[in-house]
Amino acid sequence: MKFMKLGSKPDFFQSEGKDVRSVATDLPADIIIHVGNIKFHLHKFPLLSKSQLMQKLIASPHGEKSDEVSISDIPGGAAAFEICAKFCYGITVTLNAHNVAVALCAAEYLEMNETVEKGNLIYKIGVFLRTSILRGWKDSIIVLQTTRFLLPWLEDLKLISDCIDSIASKASIDPSEVEWSYTYNRRKLPFENGHDPHLNGVRKEYSVPNDWWVEDLCELQIDFFKKVILTIKTKAKADAELIGEALKSYTYRKLSSLGKGFANNGNGGDAAKNRSLLETIISLLPSNKGCVSCSFLLKLLRAGRLLDCSETSMNELVKRIGRQLEDATVPDLLIPSTSGEDTMYDIDMVLNIVEEFMMQENCAAQPSPAATSRKIHELSRPALTPASAKVTVAKLVDGYLAEVVKDHNLPLSKFIDLVEIVPSDSRPTHDELYLAIDTFLKEHPALSKNEKKRLCALIDCKKLSADACAHSVQNERLPLRMVVQVLYFQQMRALAATSTQAESGASYGSSRSVITTNTEDECPDGLVDDDPKAIKLHVGGKVNEHDWSSGSDNKNTNICAKSSNSKVKGIVMPKKMLGKLLSSNRRSSENSSLSDTSGSPSSNQEEPKLTPYRSIRYEV
Repeated sequence: MKFMKLGSKPDFFQSEGKDVRSVATDLPADIIIHVGNIKFHLHKFPLLSKSQLMQKLIASPHGEKSDEVSISDIPGGAAAFEICAKFCYGITVTLNAHNVAVALCAAEYLEMNETVEKGNLIYKIGVFLRTSILRGWKDSIIVLQTTRFLLPWLEDLKLISDCIDSIASKASIDPSEVEWSYTYNRRKLPFENGHDPHLNGVRKEYSVPNDWWVEDLCELQIDFFKKVILTIKTKAKADAELIGEALKSYTYRKLSSLGKGFANNGNGGDAAKNRSLLETIISLLPSNKGCVSCSFLLKLLRAGRLLDCSETSMNELVKRIGRQLEDATVPDLLIPSTSGEDTMYDIDMVLNIVEEFMMQENCAAQPSPAATSRKIHELSRPALTPASAKVTVAKLVDGYLAEVVKDHNLPLSKFIDLVEIVPSDSRPTHDELYLAIDTFLKEHPALSKNEKKRLCALIDCKKLSADACAHSVQNERLPLRMVVQVLYFQQMRALAATSTQAESGASYGSSRSVITTNTEDECPDGLVDDDPKAIKLHVGGKVNEHDWSSGSDNKNTNICAKSSNSKVKGIVMPKKMLGKLLSSNRRSSENSSLSDTSGSPSSNQEEPKLTPYRSIRYEV
């Protein structure tokens, strides 16, 4: 830390009790200065020779109390006045980063300028600031921190702006040019001081990280931090990700419970202060996509709802989250509802975010000149293509649905809105959607028949995997229409696969017929487990164990479907459900679907037929 000594005489100021300060000299004091509750018994001549204000006060007649003046409003109070008084007496005074700002304000108040005497206190402080303080990294930050107690005195002195410019200039230089100690909030590593025992006294060269200035700036108050960040942005030498890292670090430092769900900082007397801080952070976020993580943005959104931030700030967050929603995770989207709402999670907020994502993706399909320049600027950052981004978001929404359906108060309309907001072509597989819908049916057993049909109509049976199909045909929570559709599409797949195998065998001229008769009594490996209570459903490339026993009491084991011209894997058709299908006698829409699957075949290939005497494994 830089310092400057003024004067050469020893300190002969002494205290007489708590409220009196005097000078130990042979000459009696001839003036009393009142600074707040403190009385200074001093001499007129040293003060008049340095301070123009004291000349004005003492020269004015005050009757009997002409030898007493009051300057209670001096910035810095008694401590600042004592520094100036000692300078007037020639007593040694040490100025440093901690007291130079208050000494400057007091000197300005006392008018200790060059018109009174050359080389006065204001001039000397100015030289010290320009040649030492503002050239140092630590000292500039310390001085800026002390100025918050001296407003509005320093607004016209340009000391605040000088400190901000000094800090921003140093933060904007190339890290390879940093030669000063840049983190006074941490201990230096052994090799930085050359004391690493493994180096044998040889000083190791180390590289300065790009974010070397972030930690120190987190000590500033939000108003000064904002000014520094804006100045750094103006200099255009720090990239957006570095600015984003600074904002993230500052937010976690000032709102320490943000990473823990922001459960405590949202209440109490600090709510207004935290709200202002959060809105400032949001306004400082760079416009570049990916400058901060989507998870961090969602934490800001969650905190903003608890703190009741302005609508402008919340809309800005929704837009930013929508731009990079493909980077979010399901836990990030589980935003708790505010008081007064019935649902456990804020479904409407997630709907707004996904809607914003879809709107921006659609706009990206029709690029404008501004969008083109923005994409060129972001080429250095690897990103998903619009098609893959939509697929990722669709999978994210399905995973989110699987979590929120556990809430018994979730309305059917909001569930359907969340499903339909994602285009159907963005879901290459409907396994996760099927899992979410089945959980909804399980958690809402009071749904009407029409509501179940409307819900299950969201599933495209052609996009269900073999395991999901095997599960659905034994799921008694599903309408019969959907079960029949699954069976129909599974049989179409089996026929297509058989035709492909036959064509492939003919092309290679195989002497052995590809289509063989299964003469063995054992079953081929089926697509469903022997125990239908625990069926493995592949979701998102992983195998998820799901207990569906509450929806079916069927205990059937796998039975092989044997055919004279094919050998394929099949799906168990429960006897109970098979009986329902056969007893309906084509009097409903379910029987219409059944007639499509079991009627006269349109091709020359023979299809297996239903029989009421045994369980049939439908061919896949």
